[in-house]
Amino acid sequence: MHIEAEISGFLRHIRACNNAVLPGGRLPFSIGTQQVGWVQPALAQVLAAFPYITTGPEGVRLDDPAALQTIVHGLVERGLLRWRGEAFDVRAHPDGAAIAQIDRGALPAFGVEAVGVHVNGLVERVDGPYLWVARRAVDKALDPGKLDHLVAGGVPAGLTAEQTLVKEAAEEAGMPPELARQAVHVGVIRYTMAREEGLRRDLLQCYDLILPEAFRPFPHDGEVAAFYLWPLPRVAEAVRTTETFKFNVNLVLIDLFLRRGLCGADDMVKLRAALSPAR
Repeated sequence: MHIEAEISGFLRHIRACNNAVLPGGRLPFSIGTQQVGWVQPALAQVLAAFPYITTGPEGVRLDDPAALQTIVHGLVERGLLRWRGEAFDVRAHPDGAAIAQIDRGALPAFGVEAVGVHVNGLVERVDGPYLWVARRAVDKALDPGKLDHLVAGGVPAGLTAEQTLVKEAAEEAGMPPELARQAVHVGVIRYTMAREEGLRRDLLQCYDLILPEAFRPFPHDGEVAAFYLWPLPRVAEAVRTTETFKFNVNLVLIDLFLRRGLCGADDMVKLRAALSPAR
């Protein structure tokens, strides 16, 4: 089964999520001797007034990791950030130890890499694979009303990707833990994207989960408005021709289309290369 169409519709999503050039006028943000992010010069000027912060042409350095959340609170009080109430670990490298915590609302302003989990909830039928699709609630702060994965979410401080997957599966889709744990890790996708809220440097842990025909998702936390079960080619056409899916969900879905053979060999090479930009 192949999609007989130009791949430009897929490529536009990949390019949109990799539209940031670093440093691009930004300054390195370091905790001690380890760079963990990037900040705009305007924010660097504000940060210069906070304790434990050193600023200069070479960048912004925080000497006390424990002070980061207090600084974020100060920026929220100045109306510069929105407090989300969910702490994320700050690491210099994905496999390194956590050296600080930062509220989710401050991640883009500081250009700190965030880790998320995305689960392709698949149902295998005789006429081909189907995918459970979620519609985000209209009151979501980010991309309200857009289509999303059955299960997706950021990895909060202190949790692993697998633990987050089980937690989000229960909250977002009413999925029992024993079913969620059957998800298979299929890869990692990174992107660096300049958006209105700042610089998004995200690492997406991608999973496939084959679901029984009888499974019916239902939301527990109000973040999902509805669920749909679509044939995979219909999902691919929606990604290729519309903007209906949340921006980063498109990348994980394109990876799924490639692994499921929905694109020709030449197109697969081009799309796979685009999904793995040089760092």
